[in-house]
Amino acid sequence: MEFANQEYLFLLLLIIPYLIWYLLYRKKTEPTLRMSDTSVYRYAPRSWKVTLMPIQLLLRLAVFVLLVVILARPQTQNSWKNETMEGIDIMLAMDVSTSMLAEDLKPNRIEAAKQVAAEFVVGRPNDNIGLTIFAGEAFTQCPMTTDHASLLSLLQNVRTDIAQRGLIEDGTAIGMGLANAVSRLKDSKAKSRVVILLTDGSNNRGDLSPLTAAEIAKSLGIRVYTIGVGTNKVAPYPMSVAGGVQYVNIPVEIDTKTLSDIAAATDGDFYRATNNRELQQIYKEIDKLEKSKLNVKRFSKRYEAYQPYALAAMLLLLLEMLLRITVFRKLP
Repeated sequence: MEFANQEYLFLLLLIIPYLIWYLLYRKKTEPTLRMSDTSVYRYAPRSWKVTLMPIQLLLRLAVFVLLVVILARPQTQNSWKNETMEGIDIMLAMDVSTSMLAEDLKPNRIEAAKQVAAEFVVGRPNDNIGLTIFAGEAFTQCPMTTDHASLLSLLQNVRTDIAQRGLIEDGTAIGMGLANAVSRLKDSKAKSRVVILLTDGSNNRGDLSPLTAAEIAKSLGIRVYTIGVGTNKVAPYPMSVAGGVQYVNIPVEIDTKTLSDIAAATDGDFYRATNNRELQQIYKEIDKLEKSKLNVKRFSKRYEAYQPYALAAMLLLLLEMLLRITVFRKLP
């Protein structure tokens, strides 16, 4: 709420001298009756009309306040904005090989990776984001989209058992995973295109080397952030045995040099996550580095809003006049 003529609000200060006059001099103008002794009326009950008499003063003051507000021209503001986005297209490339079941991250590597990736997606509602998954082979789980509800649903359905069930070859084809993500970005018109590649191993499958895929990304102006996930040395891994699960320690073999070279070749960064907290911090850091630019143009239109005040003032004035000539009517 804004006022076009704010200076009229100073008229409200007139209420102060009016109250002083009412309290000090009003009684002198009231009709009086002289009596020799008023002690007999000392304990007489007070009339309800006398008790409610000040309501007339309150009604007059309310009418005056409303009139001053009307003179000040209250206005409402209807505003809208035009947004110009410089979007970022992002492909998440996630390793789903069976080694991602290791439980050095809780509850395991794949679930921890899915959780922080989902938080990352939720925090970027204006970006096109897609998902590539890879083991010994790579394919697109979700093409780039702004329908993040569908993306999150497909992300939650990611499982490592696709390799166990023989749907794709097991292993770690980092080059193929990166190439698949790059192929989804090559026709993008966005000024900033990014791949976030997460793996827990070293490249041992695929027909394309990771560095070759990195060179392709570089030639297309695509930046790659690489994340090596897993603790140091060995990690507990659940092995299915007859009647249950047996945990064995498997070696952690992350090719940090190759991941660093991929990031360096594409002007990205390499990160190492040995626990859930570090993995969350990595995604937060990438989120800070890759921010959409937003240009906003604001427009507004003002509307006069005195009508409710005028209606209220008229009703209160009529009520005060009605009470004065009926309930609080004075005899001549």
